[in-house]
Amino acid sequence: MQDITELEKRITTALERIGKGVDRLAAQPRQAAASAAPAAAPSDSALRAQLEEEKSLTAQLQARLRAAKDREAKGDLQEKVDRLTQELDVQGLELQRMRRVNASLREQLEALRTAAAAGATEPGLINKAMAAELEALRATRLSEMAEMDEILAALEPHLTEAGNA
Repeated sequence: MQDITELEKRITTALERIGKGVDRLAAQPRQAAASAAPAAAPSDSALRAQLEEEKSLTAQLQARLRAAKDREAKGDLQEKVDRLTQELDVQGLELQRMRRVNASLREQLEALRTAAAAGATEPGLINKAMAAELEALRATRLSEMAEMDEILAALEPHLTEAGNA
């Protein structure tokens, strides 16, 4: 950002010098007529050469400014990609956890069904099934929270813009 500010200052300074040079060129015929010593005033070719140098410098500075802004935009995009990658990793971990818990829940429910079919209800199996179901509910909740965080992160820049407007 400091590079951009510096380049803007340099461009502004160069444009001011160009403006002064143009003003001098416009005022030169009047000064030549009023002046008794025209040799003291710089020649048209020298002024034109200075003007061309200033234009060249201005063009270079503008190109550098554009390049700096492009780099800044690429940096913003990289930050966004990094943030989205991190969110995707969190969701992936939650999804893996949810799959593990659901597999455990299925196993516990199958054991409970088998025990119920045999006519024996074991309190330990019921407790394990209930614990697996609670864990599945927790995993679902964490997955939903991760999804809500993603939605909130996507909406936050828009909400900030609306608040500033």
